[in-house]
Amino acid sequence: MKLSNLFGDHGSITLTIVLFLVLAVLNFLLKLYRARSLVLKLRRQGLPMPPYSPFFGHLLFCAKIASGLPKDAHPNYMPDMIRRTMPDLGPVYYLDLWPFGPQMLVVAAPSSLYQITQEHSLPKHNTMRSFLQPVADGLDIITMEGQTWKTWRGIFNPGFSASHLMTLSSMIVEETVRFCEILQTHFQNHTIFRMKDLTDNLTIDVIGRVVLDTQLGSQTRSNSLVDGLRMQIRWLTFGADINPFKRYNPLRPLVHWYNAQRMNRYVSREVDIRMANYQHKEKFQSVDPTMSVIDLALTAYLSANPEKRATKAVDGTFKKFAISQIKLFLFAGHDTTSSSICYIFYVLSLNPSALGRVCAEHDEILGSNLDKTTSLIAQNPFLLNRLPYTLAVIKETLRMYPAVTSIRAGEPGFNVSDDQGRQFPTDGFLVWANSQIVQRDPAYWPRSDEFLPERWLVSPGDPLHPVKGAWRPFEYGPRNCIGQELAMIEMKIIMVMTLRRFHIEPAYEEMDHGRRFGKGVRTVYGERGYQIERSQPSDNLPCRVTKVSR
Repeated sequence: MKLSNLFGDHGSITLTIVLFLVLAVLNFLLKLYRARSLVLKLRRQGLPMPPYSPFFGHLLFCAKIASGLPKDAHPNYMPDMIRRTMPDLGPVYYLDLWPFGPQMLVVAAPSSLYQITQEHSLPKHNTMRSFLQPVADGLDIITMEGQTWKTWRGIFNPGFSASHLMTLSSMIVEETVRFCEILQTHFQNHTIFRMKDLTDNLTIDVIGRVVLDTQLGSQTRSNSLVDGLRMQIRWLTFGADINPFKRYNPLRPLVHWYNAQRMNRYVSREVDIRMANYQHKEKFQSVDPTMSVIDLALTAYLSANPEKRATKAVDGTFKKFAISQIKLFLFAGHDTTSSSICYIFYVLSLNPSALGRVCAEHDEILGSNLDKTTSLIAQNPFLLNRLPYTLAVIKETLRMYPAVTSIRAGEPGFNVSDDQGRQFPTDGFLVWANSQIVQRDPAYWPRSDEFLPERWLVSPGDPLHPVKGAWRPFEYGPRNCIGQELAMIEMKIIMVMTLRRFHIEPAYEEMDHGRRFGKGVRTVYGERGYQIERSQPSDNLPCRVTKVSR
């Protein structure tokens, strides 16, 4: 009797498992049917998209496109490769990669991008919110919406204004001096090094000084905040990984929780210090011209909430939001600028005439005595505004190698129109404002794959003159990048302090020699330094450095 019961229990368990699997399969098939039916309906309406399979969607087509890219190439290349493969497709089209990713409306025409970022700013997609959650606890100004976003964006805006950041330029100079010392060490040791590792340390130290007025010192030593942030970044995911073990790694929540605690403890102490310093001021309304971003934010918050000035502890609401924004600034502010600096070194090494012209401009404005450069910038940072060719090099680098794109959520009843007047429903779609496509599209950029800083110096009417709205590395509209002025100032200072001292040469050939890659592509558009992961150069840009003889 007991054996029979035991057997019966096993049979019930087996039946339960079978029923669960059957229901799971039926649920999947139902979702698949709904997803494919939605796109098939749009295709029947004549709206553009690549060749479509009623069962596989665009998965097979995109797999074929991906076979022409390195395995680690950034996903941003995919829609641009589609444009190159199907030039008549147009800059607005649908892409269905379900279940490995959300169904998308790709938007890469300036007029259409204007509609979703400026005319009617679509909300950020939940994918971005989930991606940033482990870093900023869901309270970041990138994905906030409505009045909450307006309030906190307004509180942090003053700290990122160009005029205020100029007052902090000496801090950026000091951190860049350390960067130059490290380059000097690599020169003396004749070593190959990965530039992205160095620029990561530099830019995160700059963010620490500008945002928190604290020296993180990550260029020379370990730091618990930086270590926690970097481990957190390594475990981030958009949830579209094909590898199920990476996509659903059971350790990820635990790792994210642990790193969040490390970062929160560190940043919480720093915010407490800022509040204590603030309370020592005799006049709450007085503004120190060299205040950090968090100091200015605290001033703005308490000015708007005067009843909270007298409290000894930091207001809980401010502290919660401030900690999240600081972590966000540390992550987004250092990583994107670091990649852009790498690409400036990369493109100038491939274009020696442009490098020579940049250095000549620096000599003209800052003088040929390199020992005085540091003090000149610290005393008069507005000299940086007198470097038009340097600015052109930065803009052209950001055009060819944008660090970010924008993903928005479609809304019921809201359509995007293209230049032909066709209406594209957005409801249920991730709306992908892809700067990689529009900034490499020859329809807007003659000789689009060439590095031509001169296009930023010609007059309107010249064929090279940029088309309005086609350059979008920081996006436009109310949700544009809050840190763009800081990024531009950083890049200018780093260029004037390094390019006339050091010759930075990519070492891909030397590093690749003897490596076993197996079959597959190792370049994109003929470039070995293609973008990977978070838009950084492949292999983090291996380099050698030599001294410039003057």
